[in-house]
Amino acid sequence: MKINNILTLLLSGSFIILSCHSTKQIHEDSYTEIDTTFTEKKQPKIEQLITYRNQIITPNIKTVLCHKKEEELSLAIINLNSDNKLLISFDDLDADRKDYLYTIIHCNSDWTASDLMQSEYINGFTEEPISDYTFSFNTIQKYTHYQFEFPSINIKPTLSGNYVFKVYEENGGAIIYKRFMVLDTKVYVEANVRRATLAQDRKTKHEIDFTIKHPNLIIADPFSDIKVHIKQNNKEDNAITDLAPQFVRNDELIYDYEDGNTFLGNNEFRHFDFKSLRYQSEKVKSIDFDSTYNHVFLFNDKTRPFDRYSIIPDINGNFIIESQEGWNSSIEADYAFVHFTLPMQKINYGDLYLIGAFSDWEIKKDLKLKYNIDQKQYEGSIYLKQGYYNYHYALNDTSKNLVDISFIEGTHYQTRNDYYVYVYYRKSGDKYDRFVGFLKTSSKELF
Repeated sequence: MKINNILTLLLSGSFIILSCHSTKQIHEDSYTEIDTTFTEKKQPKIEQLITYRNQIITPNIKTVLCHKKEEELSLAIINLNSDNKLLISFDDLDADRKDYLYTIIHCNSDWTASDLMQSEYINGFTEEPISDYTFSFNTIQKYTHYQFEFPSINIKPTLSGNYVFKVYEENGGAIIYKRFMVLDTKVYVEANVRRATLAQDRKTKHEIDFTIKHPNLIIADPFSDIKVHIKQNNKEDNAITDLAPQFVRNDELIYDYEDGNTFLGNNEFRHFDFKSLRYQSEKVKSIDFDSTYNHVFLFNDKTRPFDRYSIIPDINGNFIIESQEGWNSSIEADYAFVHFTLPMQKINYGDLYLIGAFSDWEIKKDLKLKYNIDQKQYEGSIYLKQGYYNYHYALNDTSKNLVDISFIEGTHYQTRNDYYVYVYYRKSGDKYDRFVGFLKTSSKELF
């Protein structure tokens, strides 16, 4: 009898244990589902970690421009609460009419979205339709040209900092992200571009020493409250973003390094001009039409890593849209495939790309050159709008995981580059980076 009682107790205990385990499993499964739902609700926060860059999402969109009104080569920077206007434009090769809208996104100094709500940095509506559009005229490639000015009556920024235009189709996804900046000057920057201090770099690099003066801005901790970005020709791939002041003196922050603030000078930019599709310019070998597209063939380029420096006029990697045969280049400039060739031995540890402002200074898949084994040369083509363009050849070195322009182009201290110093300020407790100082300088005096 006792044995039966003991067996009964053991079986009951096992049942209770199994029941408890089963109940716990159900609670864990329920928690997982709740946790997943919670994560989905927090998705906008995850999106804030995305670094916004200049980007065209859909292949029918071409030639996205953003600059000060009537200053085609200017940076997309306006002063806060000023009359400055930006002109944003793009072409839609579908050549129809679409209902496009735009909004603006406030970003931190590293171009991730800030923690601000749109109502905190926008005065007016949060979005606006793009109603200014014109169909192309007398072009082989038909397109619709859209443009808008910013700020407008309906939407204005109220805070300084980095921003991104997001252009999207009504009831559709984004087609364009384009960066711009709003400056509220609180500090002043003085800079000196010179040959590198270190002996091994003097023939190949530029050094940028600078001082930030802030007589009207109290900076409690200059090592954490101030962020400085230095860019060469406004490129992102070699930007310097981690400098701290070397000396702090009264109302001055002094950045006078020997190594951390240097850039390879590289070389003057190559260029080509196809503002005319009737006449061949200096770098154009031939112009053809194949019943569907225009084709512009350039003369063979050559590598120049060991060539002596020579002055070549350029616009530091930028481009200008223009048609010599039209009155209004925005809608009368045509498109053409521009063909490049670079005779040289094949590179086994990386790929070659075309790079410049037309590529947003990025390595892009459609700008990758293919190697022709028979001709022993790299070849590539880009579909571009008529104008004058600067470019470099860039090696995406997979062995070192870096983009190397000097491998093909060479590097010289005499090269004339533009340098941009951006100063951001965020005091303790602030939710965003204020854009408070800016300077453009050049190395042209070194030659």
